[in-house]
Amino acid sequence: DFKEVRTKKDDLGEDGRFPFKAILDVGLARTTTGSRIFGVMKGVVDGGVAVPHKPNRFPGFAKGKLDAKVHREHIMGTHVGKWLETVLADKKANPDEKDPQFAAFEKAGLKNAKDVEAMYKAAHAAIRKDPSAAAKKKAAAGAKSKHFNIKRLTLKERRDAAKKKVAALRKAK
Repeated sequence: DFKEVRTKKDDLGEDGRFPFKAILDVGLARTTTGSRIFGVMKGVVDGGVAVPHKPNRFPGFAKGKLDAKVHREHIMGTHVGKWLETVLADKKANPDEKDPQFAAFEKAGLKNAKDVEAMYKAAHAAIRKDPSAAAKKKAAAGAKSKHFNIKRLTLKERRDAAKKKVAALRKAK
């Protein structure tokens, strides 16, 4: 199902125009082959939005061809799982060293590439089941604000404070 380059003809809708078209603006992001920005673009293209691109920036592209297996490994996080295995092996060799890398994965019980892939599959299934964004939890009513602004004093309060300071100075003499 992989096409070398998407053309206008591939993206024509029923009325003969692009249904959705977007131009990728990477801003200051680095545009190296296999970069996350191109993973996002691949997801957008797979979702049906016409984004002019060439496949040579996707992970797994070498010698003029896209290796679908390598590309799938990057989509499913297998490359992350392999690095997790390496880090955990180093941690076993040096148990005294504290390494925060993959601490959350360890806490979740992920130990190898297959576990990471299963986690990604579960996430993909959950997104397909309900693609709407989860509602964020609101702070409890009456919760203390994190703003540390000093309350502004009225003119009377400022004058009273000044009188107290003057009185304290006169007593000190």
